[in-house]
Amino acid sequence: MEWLLDPLTVSFVQRALFAGMLVSVLCGLVGTWVVLRGMAFMSEAISHGMLPGWPVAYLAGANLLVGAAPSAVVMILGVAWVSKNSRLSEDTGIGLLFVGMLALGVVIVSRARSFAVDLTAFLFGDVLSATVGDLAWLAAAAAVAGIVSVIAYRPFVALVFDERKAHTLGLRPRWAHLALLALVVLAVVAWFP
Repeated sequence: MEWLLDPLTVSFVQRALFAGMLVSVLCGLVGTWVVLRGMAFMSEAISHGMLPGWPVAYLAGANLLVGAAPSAVVMILGVAWVSKNSRLSEDTGIGLLFVGMLALGVVIVSRARSFAVDLTAFLFGDVLSATVGDLAWLAAAAAVAGIVSVIAYRPFVALVFDERKAHTLGLRPRWAHLALLALVVLAVVAWFP
């Protein structure tokens, strides 16, 4: 049994374990609403849509989260614009922008000569490199997701089951949808470091 518990005596493995548990709580809170709402493809698109922001922030010497969040917002606004101003469905707009943003991110990474990192490690991160600051950031993100889920419970439930009924009840489904998108961005940005 010692061989199973010995790795947990090392501090970086303990931090990785706590980071994994916090990400599980955060993604569980947000993912439940995302799946019930049928937005799984949108959350995948946001995670890949943030890729161009990371290398730009890295090249500028800024925090990677500062580049990731605006890139996610561009992805969301782009999908909204494509679905509103064309005859394409939201899923088609997501698919187009998903591939476009991912390709743009790969081009930026491959063109920048200052990148000495492995693209796979850059895309997926390294849980064993979690710091105490990362744990604090993940705990704060999980707390925010929990608070928003409790406060917006009724609007989220109404939005998930019937958007027209939510509007009739005065629960502002558009704001609930935006809050849900914000939670998706928070979850995706929070797990990256």
